[in-house]
Amino acid sequence: MRNPRNEPLVSESSDSAQARETGPERRCILSGDILPRDRLLRLAISPEKADGACDVLPDPLARAPGRGAWLGVNRAELEQAMQKGRLRGALARAYKGAKLDVPANLPELIEQALTRNFSDRLGLAMRSGALILGSDRIAEQARAGRVAWLAHASDASADGNAKLDQAWRVGQDAEGSGAAGVRLPLDRAALSVALGRDNVVHLAIGDGKLAARIDQTLQRLLHYAGRSGPEPGRAAPENGAD
Repeated sequence: MRNPRNEPLVSESSDSAQARETGPERRCILSGDILPRDRLLRLAISPEKADGACDVLPDPLARAPGRGAWLGVNRAELEQAMQKGRLRGALARAYKGAKLDVPANLPELIEQALTRNFSDRLGLAMRSGALILGSDRIAEQARAGRVAWLAHASDASADGNAKLDQAWRVGQDAEGSGAAGVRLPLDRAALSVALGRDNVVHLAIGDGKLAARIDQTLQRLLHYAGRSGPEPGRAAPENGAD
C-alpha cells in the first residue's frame, strides 16, 4: 500500500515567529493536542502482509516512509485508550482505508524503542568522547563550571548523587537553587552495556548543544513513562548552558 506523505499541521495562518521557535508541529491522534514534533512519538505502518494487513509499530526516529500517526500521551493513557478502543479508532482515521494490526504489547514496544533510542544517543556521545564519566572527574569538571548536563543511574546512591549535585551547583553559581542531576530510567548495568564500560553510575556532558539533544530524547522517554516535570540535569542558560 502506498501511503500519502506527512503534512505539517501548522497552517499558513499560524504565527510565523512561533512556528520558527517551536519547529514542526504535529497533532496527537488521541489527545488532539498540537505539540512540537520532537515531543511526540511517531507511529508508522509496515508494508502489507500476505493477509493485506499492516502492523502498527513505533518509529522513534521518525524516518519510516509513508504517513505517520503521532502520540503525545504517556503509557498509562495509551493503555487506557487501547482498552476502550479509542486507539484503534484514532488509527483508522489516521490511516484511512488501511487494514491495521495493532500489537497488544504496543505500549511495551514503544517504551523499549524510546529507551533504545536514548541509549543509542548516549553510545554515540561516548564514542565521540563527549561523555564525562567517573565521580572524581565529574566533580572536578562540575566545580569548574564545565558541566551542562548531569545524570545518575536509577540505582545510584543518594549520597553519591548529592555530592555531585552540589559540585554542579557550585560550578554553575547556583547554590541554594536545589538544581540536581536527573535520575535516569536506566540502572548502572543498563548504562554499562549501553556505553561499553564497567560500573557506569554517573555521567555528564560539557557541551550545551549536545546536552540539549540528549536531554530532549530523555524527556520524551520520561514523559511516556509518566515522569514528566521540570527538565533536571541541565544548567540554566544564564549559567552557561547553551
